[in-house]
Amino acid sequence: MQARRHGLARQRKAAGYSQEELAERLGVERSTVVRWEAGDTEPQPGLRPKIARALRVSLAQLDELLAGDRDTDVERPDDRQPPTGVGFVTVAQLRSDVQQLDEQYDHLPSAALLAKAGQCLGQVAVLNGHVTRGRVRRDLCVVEAEAATLMGQLVWDASQRRDHTAARGYFDQAIVAARHVHDPIAEGFALLRKSYVALYGEREPQEGLSLTEQAAHATIGSSSVLAGLATLHSAEAHAMLGRLRDCEQALGRAETFFTRVTRADPAIDLFSPTQFGRLAGSCYLFLGKAERAQPILEDTAASARDRSKSRAIVLGNLALAYLRQEKLDAATSTLHQAIDLVQLNWGGGGLTVVFTAGRELRRHRQVQEVREVCDRLLGLMAAA
Repeated sequence: MQARRHGLARQRKAAGYSQEELAERLGVERSTVVRWEAGDTEPQPGLRPKIARALRVSLAQLDELLAGDRDTDVERPDDRQPPTGVGFVTVAQLRSDVQQLDEQYDHLPSAALLAKAGQCLGQVAVLNGHVTRGRVRRDLCVVEAEAATLMGQLVWDASQRRDHTAARGYFDQAIVAARHVHDPIAEGFALLRKSYVALYGEREPQEGLSLTEQAAHATIGSSSVLAGLATLHSAEAHAMLGRLRDCEQALGRAETFFTRVTRADPAIDLFSPTQFGRLAGSCYLFLGKAERAQPILEDTAASARDRSKSRAIVLGNLALAYLRQEKLDAATSTLHQAIDLVQLNWGGGGLTVVFTAGRELRRHRQVQEVREVCDRLLGLMAAA
């Protein structure tokens, strides 16, 4: 019989599950979970990605947990907790806190999440002084990468995409931590987020292109989701540079990556069926082809009926597509919808695109519907 898997049981508790609750989440019997933790049986390979997501660990970490605690009466040197009590459960709980904040990112104002995210990253800094090696150290580096990436997102978003320096600093911290433990998923995601600063904040498409290509290179073979997203943003960088052919080739590669996405992808939570349409529509707007952008953005807006920050961007870009074709009624109606969403979630990307549409609307100020939208935008600007 294999050694008992005490680490697996600890991680289940850290993720907030009883044996019965985890069994229900996975669609198995409680006795199955009991046998896993006792070391009597192994989970089927097809079920392991679902277990990893439920326990908030990578597949590699799950494999370590399933290896069991071979020296059950003697603590292993690499896993020995320092006098401060830092251990696997402490770090796992901290990672769970960061992931919960990350799940709220797309639906809540970034300013509302900043304090808690900062506390998490501060805890990482404290723990870094007490954990120097072993699996706990590796897991702490992963948490640092995730927390620093989240802080970069929040700081940049809350500053209305103006504080490029602070955001870059957090993303660089995340990249260093991820590379320290050879985690391509965390590295690729931080590189991708850093590319947004170059593309949409600093308006440096060549640098943004370099970062997106680095992100794609880091994640190919590890995550089709991240490789696809990185390639999508490469397409947008090419569009900003006016390169139609390169843009469309990158869109085709991104679409290929997305056809390979499975539920086992470690970045599956970042994937949405509307992402391709949102970025493709934006690409054609940058290329000055509003008539091609319009149907893509219309389909994407119809598919995304949530209150997310990304939907606000889709609606804002759709308003721009209408406006650039002199379809004022459709543009103002759609812009009202985008403003409604921005007032709920205060996403930096949504704010940027609705203000861009507002500037382009000024030449139509004599139209009553346009004046009403502009008045809402002035109120939005004052509140922001």
